[in-house]
Amino acid sequence: MKKKLSLLLAGAMALSLAACGGGTQPSGNSQAPDNSGDKVVRIGVFEPSTGDSGPGGKQEMLGMQYANHETPTVEVGGETYKVELVYADNGSDAAKAPTAAAELVSKDVALVLGTYGSSCAIAGGPTFDEAGLAAIGVTCTNPNVTAGNDYYFRICFLDPFQGTVLANFAQEKFSAKKAYLLGELGNDYDQGLLTFFEQAFDGEVVKDSFPTNTADFSTYLNKAVAEGCDVIFCPVSIAYSTQIVKLAASMGLETPILGSDTLDSNMVLEAAKDSKVKLYVSTFYQEGGAPEFDSGIKAWLASDSTAMTNNGGNDTIAAVTAMGYDAYYTALEALKAAGSIDKAAVKEALPGVTYTGISGAIAFDDTGDAIRDTAYIKTADTANNVWALETTQTVK
Repeated sequence: MKKKLSLLLAGAMALSLAACGGGTQPSGNSQAPDNSGDKVVRIGVFEPSTGDSGPGGKQEMLGMQYANHETPTVEVGGETYKVELVYADNGSDAAKAPTAAAELVSKDVALVLGTYGSSCAIAGGPTFDEAGLAAIGVTCTNPNVTAGNDYYFRICFLDPFQGTVLANFAQEKFSAKKAYLLGELGNDYDQGLLTFFEQAFDGEVVKDSFPTNTADFSTYLNKAVAEGCDVIFCPVSIAYSTQIVKLAASMGLETPILGSDTLDSNMVLEAAKDSKVKLYVSTFYQEGGAPEFDSGIKAWLASDSTAMTNNGGNDTIAAVTAMGYDAYYTALEALKAAGSIDKAAVKEALPGVTYTGISGAIAFDDTGDAIRDTAYIKTADTANNVWALETTQTVK
């Protein structure tokens, strides 16, 4: 049964790619002074800079890095600490995620931010739990990230909400009666969203899963057309979605493509450029929502070629970047509330932390999930190569 939703219109400059790929900062006591004599608090960054989710991970990290550039220190317990971001690349791979998580534990960080990609968050979560180290998920939307793990929190909406938003949008915008659902086989994020979409969709679905490393999606798109589907829903990684969108453009596909937050990327937008592809995505932030932030990060990106490269080569602001920015400031609020950089004190303080960020108000429920009720639906303006706000959908 379709749920009732109402539509409302509503340290440093960017680090190098090598730095994003691994932890280069010193390990040891996080209260130890650095070479300048400043007291230091270390925040772990558990993100992919390689693999299928690498582009999204880099954009999420850009938000943290810009925030760290903007606010490089924090007052904790009456003392000033320099904030260091300590990196561990989970490689977009659930099998590698526990090792990356353990690397951050060994660096004696006060808390962790990340990760882009629910599968890696689910796989790395037990390592943080066992170490008594709190993690703040940024855009990992699968419910299983926080389920049964008292140490994982998050600031994003969840997939049951996102799947429902997109199913309802398909019906309200396109009067869809039949939907083609496509995701990567064995991917927790993809498969979870397909399930939630199917549960909320008042109509028939045709559902397929493709093997990892698939490079040709023509069979799947042709099947969607042959089956007479009104929409295609493919909540897949940037690597796969760019292939799918480029293929759809070359085919002259007229069936609307719906994507989740992973498709909110300027690389996916570029794949649709100058085509007739009808592309819509649900996401966390629309450029223009916080003008001061937008202008500031665009200037920062323009000042560093590596940062611009990590953003996909232009200054379009991805929603995950805005979320990474808010996650950094939420972490600072947790440190302030704890009055200490001890990981146990930070974890104890985190459930009561609130913060009004550029993506909206942030607070946590009893599970550690964000109390969020709004998603932005963007569409690709392929002629001008920009994302345009289609609508804002909010749960009552």
